[in-house]
Amino acid sequence: MAESHTPADDIVYDLVSIQYHALKGAEAYAKYAEDAEDHDDVAEFIEQVRKEDAYRAVRCHELLGRLTAQRGGIG
Repeated sequence: MAESHTPADDIVYDLVSIQYHALKGAEAYAKYAEDAEDHDDVAEFIEQVRKEDAYRAVRCHELLGRLTAQRGGIG
């Protein structure tokens, strides 16, 4: 059976950190896309990175849910 995890566990902290940085990056992508307006290749790259960070944030959320579900939630 899988081990139960709390917010103090390194693995939970690591996932929260990854999720935070992925979401924090999302705040900047609109500005980056604006700066790359006349550079289609750069704009395409920025969009790709934005999507990758969005995926990372969702995946972290899923993993955190699984890790903490055994305790009825975080805490």
